Amino acid sequence: MDLQSKSVALARCGSYDAPLLAERLDAVWSACAAQLQLRSAKILLKPNLISARSGPLACTDGKFILAAAEWFLDRGCVVTVGDSPAFGTAQSVLHRIGCLESLRKRGVVVTNFKNVRMVSLPSGIRAGLAADALDCDLLVNLPKVKAHAQLRVSGAVKNFFGCLAGMRKPLWHMVHGGRAGVFEFHLVELLSVLPNGMTIVDGIVGMDRTGPLRGRGFALGMTACSANPVAVDRAVLDIIGVSPQVSPLMAACMRAGLPGSRFDDLDFPLRTPRDLRVQGFEVPQQLAPIRFSFFRFLRGSCRRILQQNDGSD
Repeated sequence: MDLQSKSVALARCGSYDAPLLAERLDAVWSACAAQLQLRSAKILLKPNLISARSGPLACTDGKFILAAAEWFLDRGCVVTVGDSPAFGTAQSVLHRIGCLESLRKRGVVVTNFKNVRMVSLPSGIRAGLAADALDCDLLVNLPKVKAHAQLRVSGAVKNFFGCLAGMRKPLWHMVHGGRAGVFEFHLVELLSVLPNGMTIVDGIVGMDRTGPLRGRGFALGMTACSANPVAVDRAVLDIIGVSPQVSPLMAACMRAGLPGSRFDDLDFPLRTPRDLRVQGFEVPQQLAPIRFSFFRFLRGSCRRILQQNDGSD
């Protein structure tokens, strides 16, 4: 993934109204990605489809996903939507958040990241990544802005964790979550092996207080677009008033010296974070352990297998 860009296009977006979304998507894309040739490109949309058991707030909004799909279809792209949810399947979560049938009617393929390819990360560990994510022409990341019980904030970089297929995500928690900073280090490494792409943020209604599943809805009223997910996350942290030093993932990006992790280096062709800054977005003060206990891992694994077999969530 090319992380050299430091441009982040920010725009106000106060609702999920389809015409407004189409207008804002066009504005932010034109500001930082107008040079990309899209006709006939194979686009993979990677939303956050963690689970809809606790309601749709935990996921990228269905209207946002549908608007992004339609925007790319209108430009002659071949569009797929894919993820590896914590519980259920991509299809069942999309159904629960209300956009599966609309996507299918428009000819969008939905994939549950079952085909896996083993890839070596720079540190030497192996990661089983979704072949759909590796083989697309453009990987379009559609994260939701959320508080997170283990990482304080979840955004663009964290959303790529879903490119690990199936049981590999909870296994990473088990294997890499025991020592401080290791899980975050390997998650940031994923950026080096994923293809080029763009991030478009669902920051219209975020989730604060806790997460990634059961937080409070918080009206942020914004969207953002960039080729660099690190730069997007750094801008969003400024908007919600969270120091990068207390965000374990951004701190990992800063230790790695990744472009976009320094706010002063960023360029904002449209709005600035100051224009969109909000008050009162709450994040956890104390973080939960990243490492899953064996019994949590076993219980979650059984639930995941059962729900994938019956197609429910």
